[in-house]
Amino acid sequence: MSANDPAHTAPPLIAGLLLAAGGGRRLGGRPKALLPYRGRPLVENAVRVLREAGCGPVHVVLGASAAEVRERADLSGCVVVDNPDWAQGMGSSLRVGLASLAGTGAGAALVSLVDQPGIGPAAVARVLGAYRSPTSLAAAAYEGERGHPVLFGADRWADIAATATGDKGARVHLARHAEELMLVECADIAEAFDIDTPPDLARLL
Repeated sequence: MSANDPAHTAPPLIAGLLLAAGGGRRLGGRPKALLPYRGRPLVENAVRVLREAGCGPVHVVLGASAAEVRERADLSGCVVVDNPDWAQGMGSSLRVGLASLAGTGAGAALVSLVDQPGIGPAAVARVLGAYRSPTSLAAAAYEGERGHPVLFGADRWADIAATATGDKGARVHLARHAEELMLVECADIAEAFDIDTPPDLARLL
């Protein structure tokens, strides 16, 4: 293979993995994916952000009210998977999402959360830029504090899936490999707030 061969120079696929299964327990049971944002369901904004940043393919994990989300939100072009165990916490959604990426050829997964509309394409693209190899491990940071999105090289997926339980998500893997984690400062271009409680809904206006 020559250096000029397109297959040699093509950038690796980095899949966008959107976790959108939450039931919004502290929001009175309103599924976060369907919260209104700029006239459309919040999940559509999160998908747009991943695509505009350069992720592809985009996989979306649904849970609470999955059938209603599929009906009301435009998720065309996405691979949509359901997590029947979504109530067990983020870890189960992360496992389902990583499993859905098997066979895609992606070199990494960029994991984002549906309820963080303050994180736009610029921040996601900055984290994508930290990819070096299938062993890459990177996360956005906000004034030095680790946040989302998080980039997991494909070689790490099996261990992450094996240790992702409850609401811990990938925290066990991140703690074990803290010295390998590249923090990508994004506080200058994004806000990492979550939509968790009724007062937070004002941020969607």
